[in-house]
Amino acid sequence: MTDLTNLTLADARDGLAKGDYTSVELTEAHIASMAAQRKLNAYITETPEQALEMAKASDTKRAKGEAGKMEGLPIAIKDLFCTENVQTTAASHILEGFIPQYESTVTANLFGNGAVMLGKTNLDEFAMGSSNMTSYYGNVINPWKGKDGKDLVPGGSSGGSAAAVAGRMALAATGTDTGGSIRQPAAYCGIVGLKPTYGRCSRWGVVAFASSLDQAGPMTRTVRDAAIMLGAMAGHDAKDSTSAPMAVPDFEAALSGDIRGMKIGIPKEYRVDGMPDEIARLWDDGVAMLRDAGADVVDITLPHTKYALPTYYIVAPAEASSNLARYDGVRFGQRVMEDGDSLDDMYMKTRAAGFGKEVQRRIMIGTYVLSAGYYDAYYNKALKVRRRIYEDFANAFGTVDAVLTPTAPSAAFAVGENSDDPVKMYLNDVFTVPASLAGLPGLSVPTGLSDNGLPLGLQLIGKPFDEETVIRIGGVLETAAGFDAKPAGLEG
Repeated sequence: MTDLTNLTLADARDGLAKGDYTSVELTEAHIASMAAQRKLNAYITETPEQALEMAKASDTKRAKGEAGKMEGLPIAIKDLFCTENVQTTAASHILEGFIPQYESTVTANLFGNGAVMLGKTNLDEFAMGSSNMTSYYGNVINPWKGKDGKDLVPGGSSGGSAAAVAGRMALAATGTDTGGSIRQPAAYCGIVGLKPTYGRCSRWGVVAFASSLDQAGPMTRTVRDAAIMLGAMAGHDAKDSTSAPMAVPDFEAALSGDIRGMKIGIPKEYRVDGMPDEIARLWDDGVAMLRDAGADVVDITLPHTKYALPTYYIVAPAEASSNLARYDGVRFGQRVMEDGDSLDDMYMKTRAAGFGKEVQRRIMIGTYVLSAGYYDAYYNKALKVRRRIYEDFANAFGTVDAVLTPTAPSAAFAVGENSDDPVKMYLNDVFTVPASLAGLPGLSVPTGLSDNGLPLGLQLIGKPFDEETVIRIGGVLETAAGFDAKPAGLEG
């Protein structure tokens, strides 16, 4: 593995500015790394020729003194973002061969700031999953291996993005987070994952899962890198009615290294039954690190936390069933139809062949909770509980600046494990879902290793549109933890 693929986003930016190497050289190093690690299946579509063209154009711009925030930096794009003239599949058979003629706002912002696209990363189909085992294009393998040597899941749904960053196949990557799909794979792969406040990044051009929850964000190696990338992704977009009309702060400037006097809340409800000792120890270590840095750590209560997971698995499938109704074999995507078939036959055959089992499961759940006679009993009640969960956080933020919790209830598990038990799989999101329901920013920072030698992360949750505080505290936590472990073979 070359030194260029081990750079952080910030280091690569600074090296390009000093002329230590060109964007073409940086891009070529990552293309070689992608080719060497195809067995991890992190990418659905690789775009090496386009990447080199973008890199050459970037070098020309830099020579003219026109460098953007991410000029010449090669990154990966989750295959949920529509990319002009490049296949976008959402990891589903039903969208295989779909070539958008437009660019999502987030990718347009990134490319406008000079970023170079290496390819489109693998994910759980339509972002529905927490292991990356539901992709039509096969599962992603985590670059990390435990002491037993088994292949591990990278987490989901943004597992391909997490594996690409951890495996040095991209300097950084975009992810999306509906219930934890940036933060949980970041924890499993030993990288940083930032879910911004709902509305901070535009959803326009992102294949929809659950529209009131979906949010794009950066997946990087350091908190500083996340701050840089978020600044290049975010911004108001008139094409997205949920996009916040707010200026984009200088997130990188928030990394002051000083959190003295800040109040950090520790919610008692997150100490769930059966929490592994190594997760509890990690959390306690994180508390000690922040306390040593001068923060005031206080106990808080978020009483409706226990209802978050069932609430999410009513709201998200309900919205998914509505969003995925458009994939019917008529307007775009795959069509399965035989001579003599009626329109209803075509609908049923197309959707049966085009959607995987997990997507079908969630469509069925969503359709059920929205159906006559059950709408009030399930969906309406879930919306009321969601409001209570938000109010719990709002009350807590009356006294604290941020909340510290574990990111995931375990380290990465073996490929195939838990896959026959959907409910057990859903429990992977137990710590990330509450912040998603409340629309709050959440940052996962790698802070330690499990007993099996695998990365573990802690999560910081902040006030709405206060990513700066989350980044500030996250930078201090990252420095205190000193996490510098890498997957085997990447230690150089």
